[in-house]
Amino acid sequence: MPLTLYDCASAPSPRRARILLAEKGIAHDTVEIDLRRGEQMGQAYRQLNPQCTVPALRTEEGLLLSDNAAIAAYLEARFPQPPLLGISPEEKAEIASWNWRIEFEGLLAIAEALRNSSPAMVNRALPGPVNYAQIPALGERGRARVQQFFTSLDERLKGRDFIASERFSVADISAVVAVDFARVLRIKPDENSQPDLHRWHLAMARRPTMALPPKA
Repeated sequence: MPLTLYDCASAPSPRRARILLAEKGIAHDTVEIDLRRGEQMGQAYRQLNPQCTVPALRTEEGLLLSDNAAIAAYLEARFPQPPLLGISPEEKAEIASWNWRIEFEGLLAIAEALRNSSPAMVNRALPGPVNYAQIPALGERGRARVQQFFTSLDERLKGRDFIASERFSVADISAVVAVDFARVLRIKPDENSQPDLHRWHLAMARRPTMALPPKA
């Protein structure tokens, strides 16, 4: 069976998988899952992926990978060129560390702010099959965390072209998606106070694989 990505064009998490596949030039089929209509919660998709989340990647052997960490690990092992998780032990560790920080300090903070404040996400404060009530204070904290995340990225990027190591990596993919995702909170890199983050973000936008950003 073909490699198949279960995707949603408007969501940030599957965009990470799309960019990774594009950077490696991997041919695959795509199945769109309509999150706005709650298709991920329907019985058909729930049987495929009980986590009720996207992205999910079905391998040619029929294995279903239901998170970005597993998808990246599989694709890097199966299609090692170009290397996006690092080559040397030191490079692998640096990329893994920054990718984790971007997920925790950036992507999760943005999701925390959005899911705990948006009227459209009442009782959907966390993704997955279980409903959770919003906690407004977490929305406020999430916004503060995102602002600090942008400051941290700007400091990291002083004199650097990439987030980790000396080459483009999965850390850059995650960071691009996080910075773009923050637009839902009306937060974006400030050219004056965050010049290095702004410069890096413009450079990343020129990569062909970034040509299709998430829909507003």
